[in-house]
Amino acid sequence: MSPRLGRLSLGRETAWSPEYSRRGALERNVDLETPVIPAKFAHFVLRVRDIEKSVDWYQKVLGMSIVHNAGSLAFLTYDDEHHRLALAKTPVETESVRGSPGLDHVAYTLATLGELLGTYARLKALDIEPVWPINHGLTTSLYYEDPDGNRVEFQVENFDSTEELNAFMRSPTFAENPIGVEFDPDRLLERYCNGDSLHELRMQGSA
Repeated sequence: MSPRLGRLSLGRETAWSPEYSRRGALERNVDLETPVIPAKFAHFVLRVRDIEKSVDWYQKVLGMSIVHNAGSLAFLTYDDEHHRLALAKTPVETESVRGSPGLDHVAYTLATLGELLGTYARLKALDIEPVWPINHGLTTSLYYEDPDGNRVEFQVENFDSTEELNAFMRSPTFAENPIGVEFDPDRLLERYCNGDSLHELRMQGSA
């Protein structure tokens, strides 16, 4: 018995697909014009020189757990996703140059300024310190570098609403300095523990 060709309707176009069907021709519509918005972010993959050293770093910094570690390839996660990060050992020993084309950093938003500063204090006790503490205006951020120089940003939003954030991005202040102002995380932590206003602590130049 020869297979039936299922008819696949593709918006304005129609293609033929060798689908088997006991009920006859199949018709399914797909949108060829509207860009797809991802349902969620799944994971990213990094090539690293030392798997074990990198696994240890991401466990300490992001609280990740190992799903699978084959020695040359490791999968880690921090939630119910099967993996959020894969680490692949690379034979290339050439040092990467910051500023060259490619991924600059990966950013994670924390819920509160207290969580951000608590993370700073916890990692500092493990001799892991940020390479770039900066108030972007939009966020208060701490950038860290893994053993291979890949950057991870922890950030907390500086505005309580999307409307306020968008207004700031349209302001002359942001136009003049879209990068931000560096700050002293120890000073910010001290002010936070002293009970200073959260609104003031999230302002550029507060520490």
